[in-house]
Amino acid sequence: MAGSGGRLGKGGHGYTAGFARPSVTDLSAMFLRLSVWPRVAGLCVLLSACATERVPECPPCAQVPPVTQSVPVPAPAPVPVPPKPQAVTPSSAPVATPAVAAGRLVAARWSDLPGWNVDAMEAAWPAWQRSCRVLRKEAAWAGVCAQADALGDAPPRAVVRQFFDNNFRPWQVRNADSSANGLVTGYYEPLIRGSLDRSAQHAWPIHGVPPDMVSVELAGIYPELKPMRLRGRIEGNRLVPYWTRREVTNQGDAFPAPVLAWADDPIALFFLQVQGSGRVELPDGSFLRIGYADQNGHPYKSIGKWLVEQGELKLSDASMQGIQRWARANPARLRELLDQNPSYVFFRPLPDNNDGPIGALGVPLVAERSIAVDRQTVPLGAPVFLDTTRPNTNQPLRQLVMAQDTGSAIRGGVRADFFWGFGDAAGAEAGRMKQNGAMWVLLPKNLAPR
Repeated sequence: MAGSGGRLGKGGHGYTAGFARPSVTDLSAMFLRLSVWPRVAGLCVLLSACATERVPECPPCAQVPPVTQSVPVPAPAPVPVPPKPQAVTPSSAPVATPAVAAGRLVAARWSDLPGWNVDAMEAAWPAWQRSCRVLRKEAAWAGVCAQADALGDAPPRAVVRQFFDNNFRPWQVRNADSSANGLVTGYYEPLIRGSLDRSAQHAWPIHGVPPDMVSVELAGIYPELKPMRLRGRIEGNRLVPYWTRREVTNQGDAFPAPVLAWADDPIALFFLQVQGSGRVELPDGSFLRIGYADQNGHPYKSIGKWLVEQGELKLSDASMQGIQRWARANPARLRELLDQNPSYVFFRPLPDNNDGPIGALGVPLVAERSIAVDRQTVPLGAPVFLDTTRPNTNQPLRQLVMAQDTGSAIRGGVRADFFWGFGDAAGAEAGRMKQNGAMWVLLPKNLAPR
């Protein structure tokens, strides 16, 4: 993901002035209640939700005992660098019906949605069609997706509005304290410059997934932990935390991960990891498109927050652009800055086409019509009506979007990361966006929160 803002994004993208970051909760007590392990050892290994294509969802910590024969951990096969990007298909994972905490989704009326009748919502139709690629596999969504198919690829605005009016009900998203407003940030697909060959100019590696990183799915043993997974590395007969960003960098050429390309700017590469996907412009003018493949299991920590705590930046200056300016003015401290975030993202090549990056739903994102959400409250793929404002203004931004991505910093009920698209202009909007907003999830009439 994304969006690094993402999300970011992806994202989960905690570089913005608000220093959005994961809500980290200690799960040790829960593990004891569930009798997951009879005793707790002193190693902290992160449980990460299964985000894709974006800065990963950085989850809670748990104390994990040494691996024994009773809990086998398969070592992954080496991950070669594919010579040619393979076609990406939508995720085949089932889409869960919304099981949300009591009070998180509250029944509403269409008249409660400000701007519903004036949004140019036909622009959201391509994003809705992409959601249906996955949602149609669920019985509750199959009917509305079939009706959407019958309307074709470009129905007029009035037809789109009538489709949603007739087939859906709006549910207002609430926070745990029942409040109706929350944070809306932005993310984008960045462009950085690089090369397939290492040189003095192109010296910073863009890593694929390392073959020594173990990723353990826990749902098969403990359904309570779905969809979490454990990441680490094998040391003797123990599963220990995988290397932090600092440790990865310290290993240099000895780090075993494949190198997909070499970047010319370490701070640009860092924000590519935050966003979770992007494009690398090569010296011959061609592009290598890459997306999120995995993450080292450590929680995302905001370098913007660290700069403010150190007295290096004011809160109002701690945007992506502000952090980049500080980094260029303080090259001797760049490594110190980047090491404050132990999370490290690994990439995979993607086909280079005009579609947006692949979000957590497994479909390409649509600029200004896709958002990242907390899937614990908003079902992935669902239509959402967003009521917020444009970056650093009071100008309303009220429109239909699709929940198609997740991100490390996207936690809570009323919380969204707005996908601005590709390139520098989109990045400028995303870097400034830290707005207040409200959200309504649109669910088929035959589906209600449970």
